[in-house]
Amino acid sequence: MPREPVRLHRRISAFTCLGALVGLVSAGVSCRPGPSPPASASSVPIQLRDVTRESGISFQHTDGSSGRRYIVEPMCAGLALFDYNGDGRIDVYFLNGAPLPGARADVPPTNALWRNEGNWRFTDVTREAGVGDTGFGLGVTAGDYDNDGDADLYLNNFGPNVLYRNNGDGTFTDVTDAAGVANGNLVGAGTCFLDVDADGDLDLYVANYLEFDFDMDVDRTVDGLDSYPSPRDYVPVPDTLYLNNGDGTFTDVSLERGVGTCAGTGMGMVAADYDNDGDTDVFVLNDVAENFLFVNDGTGHFEESAMVVGAAYNVFGDENASMGVDCGDYDNDGLLDFIMTSYQAESPVLYRNMGDGLLEDVTSLTGAGAGTYNYVNWGTGLVDFDNDGDRDVFIANGHTEDNIDLRDRSTAYRARNVLLMNDGDGKFVDVSDRAGDGLLPVHASRGAAFDDLDNDGDVDAVILNSRELPTILRNDSPHRNHWIQIRLRGVRSNRDGVGARVTVTAGDLVQIDEVHSGRGYQSHWGTRLHFGLGGRDRVDRIEVRWLGGGGVDVLENVPVDRLVVIEEGAK
Repeated sequence: MPREPVRLHRRISAFTCLGALVGLVSAGVSCRPGPSPPASASSVPIQLRDVTRESGISFQHTDGSSGRRYIVEPMCAGLALFDYNGDGRIDVYFLNGAPLPGARADVPPTNALWRNEGNWRFTDVTREAGVGDTGFGLGVTAGDYDNDGDADLYLNNFGPNVLYRNNGDGTFTDVTDAAGVANGNLVGAGTCFLDVDADGDLDLYVANYLEFDFDMDVDRTVDGLDSYPSPRDYVPVPDTLYLNNGDGTFTDVSLERGVGTCAGTGMGMVAADYDNDGDTDVFVLNDVAENFLFVNDGTGHFEESAMVVGAAYNVFGDENASMGVDCGDYDNDGLLDFIMTSYQAESPVLYRNMGDGLLEDVTSLTGAGAGTYNYVNWGTGLVDFDNDGDRDVFIANGHTEDNIDLRDRSTAYRARNVLLMNDGDGKFVDVSDRAGDGLLPVHASRGAAFDDLDNDGDVDAVILNSRELPTILRNDSPHRNHWIQIRLRGVRSNRDGVGARVTVTAGDLVQIDEVHSGRGYQSHWGTRLHFGLGGRDRVDRIEVRWLGGGGVDVLENVPVDRLVVIEEGAK
């Protein structure tokens, strides 16, 4: 996010917790990871093709800018991939900005829902679905909060938030006021549905960025050129935790559950059981400040523990301009790791889970930041694009400053995205130049999301680009490897199985994943879990550990190359 120019000096970073200002002096020197080993075109099994034009998607993003450079502009926005109408095809929901003071729009821009018709054709159904919010969109999540069998939408805006209840007939109803989740008039960020107390109802975590209204605008110049303000020009605010009452309403429990006692500049976030204790924790990135890791005590009460577990800073003890975050087990050791994006002249951070509740920054050791150092990074995903059984890294790039090219030749406002292939030994190789024309577009990208859009057994990608059309990437990797997809249906647990842990064993390969609702840079994807299997042609065992009292379900000798639906408790 917007910050001071590239820094090579010592500075004070601070966050507010329980009303106290805690300072930590840290070295601000960032080091670029060593170069990745070379990869020839023939050795790259991942091929992504740009099919934006063929898709028919004509969504045009705006950040509402008028030249006045309000801090909310470059944050905009995320997107969601989810099946809104239950037809088995993944649809796309784009967030949009809104005109800010000084900007004009003859037709107010709206968010947009594009229905997947199959065969890589999409139809704009925003108006008929009733989800064309005209607010200033930032974050989004999808989840079945009322357990009626279809996915609802929550929008985290600059200004009042919106909860759309899915009516089950292709339309949505705005139930924000009735549900009590408008969240005031704050600046939004990432958001997610999660079941904090494992009672079978999805609760709602809402990250908040900072205190801002137009009267607080700060004018900045760098090298004689207009620049966006820094987050340090404003006051951080606590996030909001809403508990689902089970009757369509929510209660703000932020303070009593330990979330509202800490103020930060929230950005991307993900909720996951990182310490393998059977409950859901929350990792929240803070912009130019220490990150938060809220550890669940098993009752739905949280303790902020990022400093203790190693997630507050990078390996140099420095805070980052933290943007987006995803989690997954990149080294297949049975523990969920985190990948976090950052700002120009800072590497993304790969936090390896060491067990016992501890994380370590292994970015330089693994090459997980290759090709990204000169750019501002936003959306990210730990995704197995080639179905070989290990997770690769996708990073979306694009600067905050649209005039950065005039004063800094080391970077660019519009930049190519980066694909880092996992070599199977826990190291990453930058294959962006060899992975198809999908890595050639040059945009100011923001949110990125990943799912199998054509149901052919590999994961595709959608990237929201600031002030432009999106990028739609079809995975055309050779179908040499097997795969399996898993969709959970909770009965006693929440309907989507959010928070459930799935273990897939295929011969010598053992993989884990969880169902997450909200992740990356202010985005949502992945309710349907995807596991690459390499050359293994049978799954020996699938184990589902349901959240709460749902117990464990086991399937054995499962055929591959198909979607498997697992209902809680079904025999």
